[in-house]
Amino acid sequence: MMSTHLAGEKELPFEVREFVFYLRAERGASENTVDAYKRDVMQLLEWCKKPVKNIERRDVENFLDALREAGLSPRSIARKLSSLRVFFRFLEGEEFIDRDPTELIESPKLAKVLPDVLEVEEVLKILETCNPCDPMSERDRAALELLYGCGLRISELLNLRVDDVFFEQGFIRVRGKGKKERLVPLGPYAKEALLKYMKNGREVLKKGKTEYIFLNRNGGKLSRMGFWKRLQHWVALSGVKRRVTPHTFRHSFATHLLEGGADLRAVQVMLGHADISTTQIYTHVDREYLKETIALYHPRGR
Repeated sequence: MMSTHLAGEKELPFEVREFVFYLRAERGASENTVDAYKRDVMQLLEWCKKPVKNIERRDVENFLDALREAGLSPRSIARKLSSLRVFFRFLEGEEFIDRDPTELIESPKLAKVLPDVLEVEEVLKILETCNPCDPMSERDRAALELLYGCGLRISELLNLRVDDVFFEQGFIRVRGKGKKERLVPLGPYAKEALLKYMKNGREVLKKGKTEYIFLNRNGGKLSRMGFWKRLQHWVALSGVKRRVTPHTFRHSFATHLLEGGADLRAVQVMLGHADISTTQIYTHVDREYLKETIALYHPRGR
Protein backbone atom coordinates (compact mmCIF):
# COMPACT_ATOMS: atom_id res chain seq x y z
CA MET A 1 0.00 0.00 0.00
CA MET A 2 1.22 3.51 -0.75
CA SER A 3 2.57 5.66 2.05
CA THR A 4 0.81 8.85 3.01
CA HIS A 5 2.61 12.09 3.79
CA LEU A 6 -0.24 14.33 4.81
CA ALA A 7 0.49 17.62 6.51
CA GLY A 8 0.42 17.26 10.28
CA GLU A 9 0.77 13.47 10.15
CA LYS A 10 4.39 13.07 9.06
CA GLU A 11 5.45 12.54 12.64
CA LEU A 12 3.18 9.50 13.03
CA PRO A 13 4.72 6.00 12.88
CA PHE A 14 4.68 4.51 9.40
CA GLU A 15 2.05 1.89 10.34
CA VAL A 16 -0.29 4.54 11.69
CA ARG A 17 0.07 6.67 8.55
CA GLU A 18 -0.82 3.64 6.44
CA PHE A 19 -3.80 2.94 8.68
CA VAL A 20 -5.03 6.52 8.39
CA PHE A 21 -4.72 6.33 4.59
CA TYR A 22 -6.71 3.07 4.63
CA LEU A 23 -9.48 4.61 6.74
CA ARG A 24 -9.82 7.60 4.43
CA ALA A 25 -9.25 6.05 1.02
CA GLU A 26 -10.76 2.58 1.37
CA ARG A 27 -13.34 2.89 4.11
CA GLY A 28 -14.37 6.45 3.35
CA ALA A 29 -14.32 7.27 7.06
CA SER A 30 -15.16 10.79 8.21
CA GLU A 31 -12.42 12.97 9.70
CA ASN A 32 -14.02 12.62 13.14
CA THR A 33 -13.81 8.84 12.84
CA VAL A 34 -10.22 8.96 11.58
CA ASP A 35 -9.22 11.24 14.48
CA ALA A 36 -10.86 8.92 17.02
CA TYR A 37 -9.04 5.83 15.68
CA LYS A 38 -5.75 7.69 15.45
CA ARG A 39 -6.10 9.02 19.01
CA ASP A 40 -6.82 5.56 20.45
CA VAL A 41 -3.94 3.92 18.58
CA MET A 42 -1.44 6.62 19.51
CA GLN A 43 -2.49 6.43 23.15
CA LEU A 44 -1.53 2.73 23.18
CA LEU A 45 1.76 3.31 21.36
CA GLU A 46 2.79 6.14 23.67
CA TRP A 47 1.92 4.01 26.71
CA CYS A 48 3.83 0.94 25.43
CA LYS A 49 6.87 2.91 24.24
CA LYS A 50 7.87 0.20 21.76
CA PRO A 51 7.65 -0.33 17.99
CA VAL A 52 4.28 -1.42 16.66
CA LYS A 53 5.62 -4.78 15.44
CA ASN A 54 6.82 -5.62 18.96
CA ILE A 55 3.50 -5.06 20.72
CA GLU A 56 2.12 -8.25 22.25
CA ARG A 57 -1.17 -9.32 23.74
CA ARG A 58 0.00 -8.65 27.31
CA ASP A 59 0.95 -5.08 26.35
CA VAL A 60 -2.59 -4.37 25.17
CA GLU A 61 -4.08 -6.07 28.25
CA ASN A 62 -1.85 -4.03 30.58
CA PHE A 63 -2.87 -0.87 28.71
CA LEU A 64 -6.56 -1.68 29.18
CA ASP A 65 -5.96 -2.44 32.87
CA ALA A 66 -4.30 0.95 33.25
CA LEU A 67 -7.36 2.61 31.71
CA ARG A 68 -9.62 0.78 34.17
CA GLU A 69 -7.47 1.87 37.10
CA ALA A 70 -7.65 5.45 35.82
CA GLY A 71 -11.44 5.24 36.11
CA LEU A 72 -12.40 4.96 32.43
CA SER A 73 -15.86 3.44 31.97
CA PRO A 74 -16.26 -0.09 30.52
CA ARG A 75 -18.03 1.42 27.49
CA SER A 76 -15.11 3.78 26.76
CA ILE A 77 -12.60 0.96 27.21
CA ALA A 78 -14.61 -1.25 24.85
CA ARG A 79 -14.58 1.52 22.25
CA LYS A 80 -10.81 1.91 22.51
CA LEU A 81 -10.33 -1.85 22.21
CA SER A 82 -12.55 -1.82 19.11
CA SER A 83 -10.28 0.83 17.54
CA LEU A 84 -7.20 -1.23 18.35
CA ARG A 85 -8.76 -4.36 16.83
CA VAL A 86 -9.39 -2.53 13.55
CA PHE A 87 -5.82 -1.21 13.57
CA PHE A 88 -4.11 -4.54 14.24
CA ARG A 89 -6.36 -6.47 11.86
CA PHE A 90 -5.41 -4.01 9.16
CA LEU A 91 -1.69 -4.47 9.94
CA GLU A 92 -2.05 -8.25 9.92
CA GLY A 93 -3.92 -8.14 6.60
CA GLU A 94 -1.16 -5.99 5.09
CA GLU A 95 1.48 -8.34 6.57
CA PHE A 96 3.06 -5.55 8.64
CA ILE A 97 2.74 -7.87 11.67
CA ASP A 98 2.53 -11.65 11.98
CA ARG A 99 -0.37 -11.81 14.42
CA ASP A 100 -3.07 -9.53 15.79
CA PRO A 101 -2.31 -9.07 19.53
CA THR A 102 -5.97 -8.20 20.27
CA GLU A 103 -7.31 -11.43 18.77
CA LEU A 104 -7.97 -13.24 22.04
CA ILE A 105 -8.75 -10.24 24.24
CA GLU A 106 -12.35 -10.12 25.47
CA SER A 107 -14.28 -6.86 25.44
CA PRO A 108 -15.54 -5.50 28.77
CA LYS A 109 -19.02 -6.69 29.70
CA LEU A 110 -21.51 -3.90 29.10
CA ALA A 111 -24.99 -3.45 30.44
CA LYS A 112 -27.36 -3.64 27.49
CA VAL A 113 -29.29 -0.42 26.92
CA LEU A 114 -32.45 -1.23 25.01
CA PRO A 115 -33.48 1.39 22.45
CA ASP A 116 -36.92 2.97 22.59
CA VAL A 117 -39.30 0.90 20.48
CA LEU A 118 -42.92 1.65 19.70
CA GLU A 119 -45.66 -0.95 19.64
CA VAL A 120 -47.09 -1.57 16.16
CA GLU A 121 -50.37 0.04 17.31
CA GLU A 122 -48.50 3.18 18.44
CA VAL A 123 -46.74 3.50 15.08
CA LEU A 124 -50.05 3.15 13.26
CA LYS A 125 -51.66 5.79 15.49
CA ILE A 126 -48.96 8.31 14.56
CA LEU A 127 -49.11 7.42 10.87
CA GLU A 128 -52.90 7.61 10.73
CA THR A 129 -52.92 10.93 12.62
CA CYS A 130 -50.64 12.35 9.93
CA ASN A 131 -53.45 12.63 7.40
CA PRO A 132 -52.00 13.74 4.00
CA CYS A 133 -54.43 16.54 3.15
CA ASP A 134 -51.93 19.31 2.22
CA PRO A 135 -48.34 19.47 0.84
CA MET A 136 -46.70 19.54 4.30
CA SER A 137 -48.68 16.64 5.70
CA GLU A 138 -48.19 14.67 2.46
CA ARG A 139 -44.46 15.20 2.92
CA ASP A 140 -44.56 14.22 6.59
CA ARG A 141 -46.58 11.07 5.93
CA ALA A 142 -44.18 9.97 3.20
CA ALA A 143 -41.19 10.67 5.47
CA LEU A 144 -42.69 8.72 8.39
CA GLU A 145 -43.66 5.78 6.16
CA LEU A 146 -40.07 5.64 4.87
CA LEU A 147 -38.52 5.88 8.36
CA TYR A 148 -40.66 3.01 9.59
CA GLY A 149 -41.00 1.02 6.37
CA CYS A 150 -37.31 1.18 5.38
CA GLY A 151 -35.49 1.62 8.70
CA LEU A 152 -33.70 4.79 7.60
CA ARG A 153 -31.53 7.08 9.70
CA ILE A 154 -32.81 10.66 9.69
CA SER A 155 -29.76 11.85 7.73
CA GLU A 156 -30.39 9.15 5.12
CA LEU A 157 -34.01 10.20 4.79
CA LEU A 158 -33.29 13.91 4.38
CA ASN A 159 -30.48 13.25 1.87
CA LEU A 160 -32.67 11.18 -0.45
CA ARG A 161 -32.68 12.50 -4.01
CA VAL A 162 -35.21 12.02 -6.78
CA ASP A 163 -32.94 9.64 -8.68
CA ASP A 164 -32.58 7.44 -5.58
CA VAL A 165 -36.12 6.13 -5.97
CA PHE A 166 -36.85 3.17 -8.25
CA PHE A 167 -40.63 2.77 -8.07
CA GLU A 168 -40.81 0.11 -10.78
CA GLN A 169 -38.21 -2.10 -9.13
CA GLY A 170 -39.53 -1.39 -5.64
CA PHE A 171 -36.29 -0.07 -4.10
CA ILE A 172 -34.71 3.12 -2.83
CA ARG A 173 -30.98 3.82 -2.88
CA VAL A 174 -29.72 4.95 0.51
CA ARG A 175 -26.42 6.72 1.18
CA GLY A 176 -25.34 5.61 4.63
CA LYS A 177 -22.37 6.13 6.91
CA GLY A 178 -18.95 6.25 5.28
CA LYS A 179 -20.59 7.12 1.93
CA LYS A 180 -21.67 3.50 1.57
CA GLU A 181 -24.75 2.91 -0.58
CA ARG A 182 -27.36 0.22 -0.13
CA LEU A 183 -30.68 -0.68 -1.73
CA VAL A 184 -33.68 -1.01 0.59
CA PRO A 185 -37.04 -2.46 -0.45
CA LEU A 186 -39.90 0.02 -0.74
CA GLY A 187 -43.01 -1.51 0.85
CA PRO A 188 -46.50 -0.79 -0.52
CA TYR A 189 -47.50 1.82 2.09
CA ALA A 190 -44.20 3.70 1.83
CA LYS A 191 -44.34 3.49 -1.97
CA GLU A 192 -47.90 4.85 -2.13
CA ALA A 193 -47.19 7.72 0.30
CA LEU A 194 -43.94 8.68 -1.44
CA LEU A 195 -45.49 8.54 -4.90
CA LYS A 196 -48.39 10.75 -3.79
CA TYR A 197 -46.07 13.31 -2.21
CA MET A 198 -43.68 13.45 -5.18
CA LYS A 199 -46.54 13.90 -7.64
CA ASN A 200 -48.44 16.46 -5.59
CA GLY A 201 -47.03 18.01 -2.42
CA ARG A 202 -43.42 18.20 -3.54
CA GLU A 203 -44.42 20.00 -6.74
CA VAL A 204 -46.15 22.65 -4.63
CA LEU A 205 -43.24 23.05 -2.19
CA LYS A 206 -40.59 23.12 -4.91
CA LYS A 207 -39.64 26.70 -5.77
CA GLY A 208 -36.80 25.98 -8.18
CA LYS A 209 -34.52 23.19 -9.33
CA THR A 210 -33.60 20.81 -6.50
CA GLU A 211 -32.63 17.15 -6.36
CA TYR A 212 -33.72 16.54 -2.76
CA ILE A 213 -37.04 14.82 -2.15
CA PHE A 214 -38.04 16.25 1.22
CA LEU A 215 -38.42 20.03 1.06
CA ASN A 216 -39.35 22.77 3.51
CA ARG A 217 -42.01 25.42 2.91
CA ASN A 218 -39.40 27.63 1.18
CA GLY A 219 -38.45 24.93 -1.31
CA GLY A 220 -35.11 24.11 0.31
CA LYS A 221 -33.93 20.83 1.77
CA LEU A 222 -35.85 19.90 4.93
CA SER A 223 -33.63 20.18 8.03
CA ARG A 224 -33.34 17.78 10.98
CA MET A 225 -34.86 20.36 13.31
CA GLY A 226 -37.65 21.12 10.87
CA PHE A 227 -38.59 17.45 10.64
CA TRP A 228 -38.19 16.88 14.39
CA LYS A 229 -40.71 19.66 15.12
CA ARG A 230 -43.21 18.19 12.68
CA LEU A 231 -42.74 14.73 14.18
CA GLN A 232 -43.45 16.04 17.69
CA HIS A 233 -46.57 17.74 16.31
CA TRP A 234 -47.94 14.45 14.97
CA VAL A 235 -46.95 12.45 18.05
CA ALA A 236 -48.76 14.94 20.32
CA LEU A 237 -51.89 14.81 18.12
CA SER A 238 -51.83 11.00 18.08
CA GLY A 239 -52.01 10.76 21.87
CA VAL A 240 -48.98 8.44 22.06
CA LYS A 241 -47.43 9.16 25.47
CA ARG A 242 -43.89 8.15 24.65
CA ARG A 243 -40.64 9.90 23.78
CA VAL A 244 -40.46 9.52 20.01
CA THR A 245 -37.54 10.52 17.79
CA PRO A 246 -36.81 9.72 14.13
CA HIS A 247 -34.48 6.97 15.37
CA THR A 248 -37.37 5.40 17.29
CA PHE A 249 -38.93 4.48 13.95
CA ARG A 250 -35.67 2.84 12.82
CA HIS A 251 -35.47 0.75 16.00
CA SER A 252 -39.15 -0.14 15.65
CA PHE A 253 -38.58 -1.21 12.02
CA ALA A 254 -35.87 -3.66 13.07
CA THR A 255 -37.66 -4.92 16.19
CA HIS A 256 -40.98 -5.55 14.46
CA LEU A 257 -39.26 -7.41 11.62
CA LEU A 258 -37.30 -9.64 14.01
CA GLU A 259 -40.33 -10.24 16.23
CA GLY A 260 -42.20 -11.29 13.10
CA GLY A 261 -39.54 -13.91 12.34
CA ALA A 262 -37.32 -12.12 9.79
CA ASP A 263 -33.75 -13.27 9.22
CA LEU A 264 -31.27 -11.21 11.26
CA ARG A 265 -28.85 -11.06 8.31
CA ALA A 266 -31.46 -9.48 6.05
CA VAL A 267 -32.41 -6.93 8.70
CA GLN A 268 -28.76 -5.93 9.21
CA VAL A 269 -28.31 -5.43 5.47
CA MET A 270 -31.36 -3.20 5.28
CA LEU A 271 -30.24 -1.17 8.30
CA GLY A 272 -26.84 -0.63 6.68
CA HIS A 273 -24.89 -1.78 9.72
CA ALA A 274 -21.19 -1.71 8.84
CA ASP A 275 -19.42 -3.28 11.78
CA ILE A 276 -15.94 -4.26 10.58
CA SER A 277 -16.26 -7.86 11.77
CA THR A 278 -19.58 -8.48 10.00
CA THR A 279 -19.70 -6.29 6.89
CA GLN A 280 -18.50 -8.93 4.45
CA ILE A 281 -20.83 -11.61 5.82
CA TYR A 282 -23.95 -9.85 4.61
CA THR A 283 -22.98 -8.80 1.09
CA HIS A 284 -24.37 -11.96 -0.51
CA VAL A 285 -27.99 -11.47 0.60
CA ASP A 286 -30.17 -11.40 -2.50
CA ARG A 287 -32.22 -8.26 -3.22
CA GLU A 288 -35.36 -10.21 -3.99
CA TYR A 289 -34.96 -11.97 -0.64
CA LEU A 290 -34.93 -8.56 1.07
CA LYS A 291 -38.19 -7.65 -0.71
CA GLU A 292 -39.73 -10.95 0.43
CA THR A 293 -38.56 -10.29 3.99
CA ILE A 294 -40.37 -6.93 4.06
CA ALA A 295 -43.49 -8.41 2.47
CA LEU A 296 -43.64 -11.34 4.88
CA TYR A 297 -42.58 -9.87 8.19
CA HIS A 298 -43.09 -6.08 8.26
CA PRO A 299 -46.45 -4.75 9.53
CA ARG A 300 -46.60 -2.35 6.55
CA GLY A 301 -45.13 -4.81 4.06
CA ARG A 302 -48.40 -6.04 2.59
